[in-house]
Amino acid sequence: MTSTPPVRPSFAPRHWPVWLGVGQCMALARLPWGLQRTLGAAVGWLALRLLPDRREAARTNLALCLPELDDAAREALLRANFRDVGIGLFEFARAWWGEVAPMRASARIEGLEILQRLQAEGRGVLLVSGHFMTLELCGRLLCDHVPLAGMYRRHRSPVMEWAVLRGRLRYASAMFGNGDTRAAIRHLKRGGVLWYAPDQDMRGKDTVFAPFFGIPAATITATHQFARMTGCAVVPFFHRREGARYVLQVGQPLSPFPTDDAVADSTAVNAAIEAMVRQAPSQYLWLHRRFKRQPDGRSRYD
Repeated sequence: MTSTPPVRPSFAPRHWPVWLGVGQCMALARLPWGLQRTLGAAVGWLALRLLPDRREAARTNLALCLPELDDAAREALLRANFRDVGIGLFEFARAWWGEVAPMRASARIEGLEILQRLQAEGRGVLLVSGHFMTLELCGRLLCDHVPLAGMYRRHRSPVMEWAVLRGRLRYASAMFGNGDTRAAIRHLKRGGVLWYAPDQDMRGKDTVFAPFFGIPAATITATHQFARMTGCAVVPFFHRREGARYVLQVGQPLSPFPTDDAVADSTAVNAAIEAMVRQAPSQYLWLHRRFKRQPDGRSRYD
């Protein structure tokens, strides 16, 4: 378990570009929230035009997942999505290195009593969410009420690894890297709460194909495995931005869960995340190539 940040990397010249970027992000994290939202929208506008590969991946995802929308509606949603991605970058920075007092004052949390009941029973909780742009800021807001640990993908840069962990451990009770499975299992067995987002194609991991918006998606089976090994409750956790306010929703535990069928359990998890996405589609990370791997070996993005 990571309870303290790693040792700060050196200031050797090879690290200077990353140190400069981290310093700029830390400074931007302290700007007024209204200015951050304006800058974030501008960053999203630029990204839509300067990142054609990600733009086309998002456009393909929207066409696959939301065929009921016409072309004009999907293009409008694409523009809104990049705007929210830009704003989300500032939300990440503020959660890690800034203050959240303005968000804390107006945040609404629903279903907190579900977590409190499970904690009183001494049962571990795996909070399952999707990759929404609000995930980091809303995770920090939830930490005001529940000791929350998280799982994350380690950064290749030692400077970014140090800076992000240092920021997250200001509010999270622990952080587990993608190779810290045993530590995460111990945390759940001890009755801890762990945030986890299994909605990306984690290549090289144990996966099955389970439907997501009716399309086969390579889905990591870790949720099924964690529940079987620890007896934890698997609880959907949805979070979104409504204007300047944040709404956090803790759902009822998935049931029956786990079963003996990893595909059935992964399908249930994907269905829960799909329901979240439909409520706030512009805030979801459509830029990820969710359907790149398919059962027939062909990519949906070719």
